[in-house]
Amino acid sequence: MKAVLFDLDGTLFDTAPDFIVVLNQLRHQEQLPPLSDDTIRSVVSNGARALVTLGFGKDEGDPAFDGLRQRLLDLYLAHLAEKTVPFPGIEKLLDNLAAHNIAWGIVTNKPEAYTVPLMQAFKHLPTPAAVICPDHVTNRKPDPEPVLLACSQIGCGPDEAVYVGDHERDIRAGRAAGMPTIACRYGYIDNGDDPGNWGADHLVDSAEEIWPLLQQLYLK
Repeated sequence: MKAVLFDLDGTLFDTAPDFIVVLNQLRHQEQLPPLSDDTIRSVVSNGARALVTLGFGKDEGDPAFDGLRQRLLDLYLAHLAEKTVPFPGIEKLLDNLAAHNIAWGIVTNKPEAYTVPLMQAFKHLPTPAAVICPDHVTNRKPDPEPVLLACSQIGCGPDEAVYVGDHERDIRAGRAAGMPTIACRYGYIDNGDDPGNWGADHLVDSAEEIWPLLQQLYLK
């Protein structure tokens, strides 16, 4: 194994607290009561569009949709690293990868405009060897293109990497690229969804389980 690739929101970082703040702040501006933390958390992985639909009951095509989405994104950019933290076990995992000369990278559907400043807030972490956003590819996850681009930048084959994610599209992208996959039950799982049905090679309930799993299966 030469590399471990991660989804960002819900896998590496718990970004939901900042989204909870800004969505409820926008609802307050619209004279609406706040939504519960758990209600917002379950939708975070699906992006700003899904949050607008959740928060305001509006779908794309509604005249108010684009304006609400842009206001939400502007608020998020102003607060994107205030409450966000790495999930427990992630910092130690990245240190262990660095100590074993295993590259790590990010493959996310989060646009570069938000990914880059978020990562700059965590400069104390080992430097990723690749950060792939939708801006860098023609087809975003679940297409394998961004995963394969990360492997190309790192200099490894997909069979020499592992992809870790908290959404079915992550697992589909990794499998389509031909790499082993790890599904994270601790992430932002949609209501009624079951990571056990995604077809991942492995399941973990916490990020602290990832390094022992990698050692057991891929570092013999």
